[in-house]
Amino acid sequence: MPVLAIGLVAVLGAAAWVTVAVVNRKPACEHPVNVLVTASADIAPALTIVARGLDLPCGAVEVQTREATQAAERLALSDGSPRPQVWVPDSTLALRRAHQLGAADVPETGASVASSPVVLGVAADVAKGLGWPDRAPTWADVLAAPGVVPGMPDPARDPVGALALLGLRDSVKAAPEPSAAYVALLRRFSVNTLGAETDLIARLPGSSDGSGTAAVTAFPTSENSLLRHNIEDTSAPLVAVYSTAVPTLDYPFAELSGVTPQQRPIVDALREALLGGPGSDAIAKTGLRAAGGQALRDHTDDPRVSPTGIQVMNLPQAGVVDELLNQWAGINLSARVQVLIDVSGSMNAQVPGTALNRMQLTVEATQKALRLFKPATQLRMLAFSTKLDGDKDYREILPMASVAQHLASGAPDKLAQLTATADGGTGLYDSVLDTYRTARREWEPGRLNLVIVMTDGRNEDPHSISRADLLAELAKLQDPRRPIPLIGVGIGPDADKPELDQITAATGGQAFVTPDPAKITDVFFGALSRIAGG
Repeated sequence: MPVLAIGLVAVLGAAAWVTVAVVNRKPACEHPVNVLVTASADIAPALTIVARGLDLPCGAVEVQTREATQAAERLALSDGSPRPQVWVPDSTLALRRAHQLGAADVPETGASVASSPVVLGVAADVAKGLGWPDRAPTWADVLAAPGVVPGMPDPARDPVGALALLGLRDSVKAAPEPSAAYVALLRRFSVNTLGAETDLIARLPGSSDGSGTAAVTAFPTSENSLLRHNIEDTSAPLVAVYSTAVPTLDYPFAELSGVTPQQRPIVDALREALLGGPGSDAIAKTGLRAAGGQALRDHTDDPRVSPTGIQVMNLPQAGVVDELLNQWAGINLSARVQVLIDVSGSMNAQVPGTALNRMQLTVEATQKALRLFKPATQLRMLAFSTKLDGDKDYREILPMASVAQHLASGAPDKLAQLTATADGGTGLYDSVLDTYRTARREWEPGRLNLVIVMTDGRNEDPHSISRADLLAELAKLQDPRRPIPLIGVGIGPDADKPELDQITAATGGQAFVTPDPAKITDVFFGALSRIAGG
């Protein structure tokens, strides 16, 4: 292995995958001052190198590795862990995400301390079939090649996936009907949309991790990740295919609120070093480029990347990115869903012509629906009746997690154990309002954010909010830029369609009712298809 490659492995192995690296702590200092930095895994090694080189008489810098979207969520909704003073995510998109979630102290921009192009990582054999290395193929060349199986890191959570949508759109601009070609291309990529690049790498033909199922031969990734993969797994190398239509990862240095006067010199020294010579050297060592897409310096020994400088596209306005993500979500049914299932006593009613009751038919429909959604869809399920959890009319059945995780952990079997509460009423209004508030607080761009309520009756809780007040509260929660339609699925002849119509209409949603509970599966699937755009 070339010396530079060995150096990259050493740096990444030492720092990229640790949770917290503590640097520059001086034991003799009586009152040490700590600065916590949260960073994406690919920039964390460079930050650690720079921090270790700082001359801090009485200070320490802790570099904590955390995926950008997860960090944004924790900054907006604290989980009780220490709050960082500095955040360096892989993309400015993460800063925007934190703002959308309500993290007011996160700046919308920050000085870029590094960059890494978003490329199409292509299996070496496929690239050779397109003339590489004698000619550099384009994204359009790769995606038009027969037999190419594309994959995608989830654009709703991974900036690489979100930015790659611009490259996909650009690759079909010469098609006779670009819009139709773009939709078809998104559907191809949706088949293998996974949560992380490591999941896609595991599906490369010949990958050394042995999974080898449902082979993927091309997917968006960062140049830095591709470099690291080619060093760590020589059995399935990737060739980087570049596009000038895709912005780079820009690694913004974001200072958060709460920096004390004692911490100020440390934060300023870290920023100055990152933007100066020490930062430039550390970034080069770890396989990143300087801000602005300058030439790759120290890792030019891999012929499968192009080390020359690149033309950097500006990051589009937030509205443009949201539009791309919403189109992706609508086409591919990538969603964030809260599902309320009625478990009141009336759900024990036998369904004529079947050997099942309403509860059992509803569970069957829900089990099937798990496979209707994309594996990356985030989903939570709650049961509701009256006073299921203390004074609350609802309780959680399945926590918010991806459908893939739910299926892997046996969610269908857990749902099969769901039974109706013999003496329970229908606590519809309070359950809907609380769940809708949760959906609003957790709204996520790039997904169909939905609340689905499945019920066979009308509100029966005498202590609940009134219908008029419910409608008024739902109206206050509306934001046309961040829609959350409420879908009502009425089960059986006792379902109150006018009630469901009113509640769902207040959110831009729709009610679907079947007098025959045996047809609940068709109604449920039809409702999802209508909302998702087919």
